[in-house]
Amino acid sequence: MKVTVLSGGVGGAKFVLGLQHCEEVDQLTAIVNTGDDFRHLGMHISPDIDTLLYTLSGQANATQGWGREGESWNFMAALKALGGPDWFNLGDGDLALHVLRTQRIEQGHSLSVVTADLAKAWGIGASVLPMSDDTVATWLETDEGALPFQSYFVERQCRPITSAIRFEGAVDARPAPGVLQSLADADAVFIAPSNPWLSVDPVLAVPGIADALRETSAPVIAISPLVGGKAVKGPTTKLMAELGINADNEAIAGHYAGLISGLLHDSADAPPLSTPARSTATLMTSLDDKVRVARAAIVFAEALKA
Repeated sequence: MKVTVLSGGVGGAKFVLGLQHCEEVDQLTAIVNTGDDFRHLGMHISPDIDTLLYTLSGQANATQGWGREGESWNFMAALKALGGPDWFNLGDGDLALHVLRTQRIEQGHSLSVVTADLAKAWGIGASVLPMSDDTVATWLETDEGALPFQSYFVERQCRPITSAIRFEGAVDARPAPGVLQSLADADAVFIAPSNPWLSVDPVLAVPGIADALRETSAPVIAISPLVGGKAVKGPTTKLMAELGINADNEAIAGHYAGLISGLLHDSADAPPLSTPARSTATLMTSLDDKVRVARAAIVFAEALKA
């Protein structure tokens, strides 16, 4: 079975890991949000790609869900002592990835080529594709003014009140090589339980990707990020409230209207009335949880296809 996933953040990485452990999946492709990417201390940082690479290679910090397990922080301590910006943590091992990526990109290699090489070096069998090799930057209009994503998310810890979101550069961006073909060839397409507005919408903003979702013959299943009417982590429900959106599965399904065939949601929450739906326990703590949710999504997709 060929499976393609739109993914971002820790929730997306957990779901993709579950799919990687499903024997039904012969070919797995993850299209990853790069709207969070930014330059910091001269380095090209790709947080969602890195979270997925660390997760699929077994290197992710199990407690945080992001960063590397067993990380050391000598660089950050030295940086802080010199009065440098210390709001965005960069572990010593993590730095090697950022330095190498930056060097390769400055040598003329695309982000998708560099990402594929990193995945290969760590023995990752899945195809990890950035949504685009072009720069797309997520910005939020807030009560503190316009903020780039990492300033909002990390530096300000999601405290500002958001009124609008935009994706700079998206209109001129092109899908990375392999993105559209993976959607056309898939037997099932999943939208991971990532933040729809901050992690999935940047992907859909790249011209051609939303159209490819509409045109694929595969069932497209979104996995709701809500559990008990709340986000497992991150600002999803806070953001929904600020944008005047109800924190329920009807709103999640409505957000993806015209793109999805169905919604997989947590058993504690009511299903949407506007979209075919199935429920399971979607909280992913253990590897067994991740595999169970992934398998539930596969079974749902197969039922819709039948």
